[in-house]
Amino acid sequence: MTFPVVGMVGGGQLARMTHEAGIPLGIGFRLLSDTPQDSAAKVVNEVVVGDYRDLDTLRAFARGCDVITFDHEHVPTGHLLTLQEEGLTVRPGPHALVYAQDKGRMRARLTELGVPCPRHRLVADPADVERFATREAGGFPVVLKTVRGGYDGKGVWVVGSAAEAAEPFKAGVPVLAEEKVDFARELAANVVRSPHGQAVAYPVVESVQVAGVCDTVIAPAPGLAPELALAAQELALRVAKELDVVGHLAVELFETRDGRVLVNELAMRPHNSGHWTQDGAVTSQFANHLRAVLDLPLGDPRPRAPWTVMANVLGGDFPDMYPAYLHCMARDPQLKIHMYAKDVKPGRKVGHVTTYGEDLAEVRERARHAADYLRGVIDE
Repeated sequence: MTFPVVGMVGGGQLARMTHEAGIPLGIGFRLLSDTPQDSAAKVVNEVVVGDYRDLDTLRAFARGCDVITFDHEHVPTGHLLTLQEEGLTVRPGPHALVYAQDKGRMRARLTELGVPCPRHRLVADPADVERFATREAGGFPVVLKTVRGGYDGKGVWVVGSAAEAAEPFKAGVPVLAEEKVDFARELAANVVRSPHGQAVAYPVVESVQVAGVCDTVIAPAPGLAPELALAAQELALRVAKELDVVGHLAVELFETRDGRVLVNELAMRPHNSGHWTQDGAVTSQFANHLRAVLDLPLGDPRPRAPWTVMANVLGGDFPDMYPAYLHCMARDPQLKIHMYAKDVKPGRKVGHVTTYGEDLAEVRERARHAADYLRGVIDE
């Protein structure tokens, strides 16, 4: 019996957790990793160490796989088109992935589709930023983003004047200006779509950001009107279909104070806002991403408990987190700890915890306590 081999480009924690989801299925898994010390490279059996930006490296890696997928969006679009032209299966395909790689193209395509977005425009220089702010966005402050390469708050600036707008242009890549949305909170709609068009939608979640980094995810988003939750899921499913996404799609959203949703970002891979599904859903985002790229029937996305909370564990001043397990596990036997085997650095995502149950306040407190104890913020 021959099982397919999935090749994942990128050796971070998303690859690590996707590999874990494939183990019970007996799926082969190859990894193209930057270094042997990357999170996934420490657990995957078949690792190729190389530069994903080098076409020959990428081509040689892909030839040993039945399908190629990703734990980040940074592989050059032209390389992926070449692989596809040479008969290799890439999912999501470059024609879809480009909308997660290039924020300018993403905004243009979503606008064509009538998908609600913040007011936006590509800008040429600080003077053009001022014109956008005063004539199109209702004034400063505005948000500036490099169209490629940003993540976790990197490549994003909130500027209050043209004088503050010089920094984004130093990278030498196009800059997208957006209105600074006065939102009530951030949401995320996670969906998965297969090549033959089957799709599933997870409950819409609330994503709490701290300094541009996801801190806590609550599933489902508390207090979200059922009609708005349904609209967000339908919007994400429509985007997945229109862009021909194969695999997991995270649609990050702003919930406005007047009860609408606007699309903030797209990610075509497993996503931080879906980590809660490892323990809180019948089928995790990682398992369903694998099913989708292999064109297997998708699994049930429903939650296992009324409330699930995921809290990221960020690096702090205490690099040895293992001794904290004793306290956390004894205090909360239902707690789920997921660590990424990454060097602990202040502010770096090194793991996450998941809690679930009937009472949201209790579930949220348990997650927050565990995450804070592991990083040394509290000691009791």
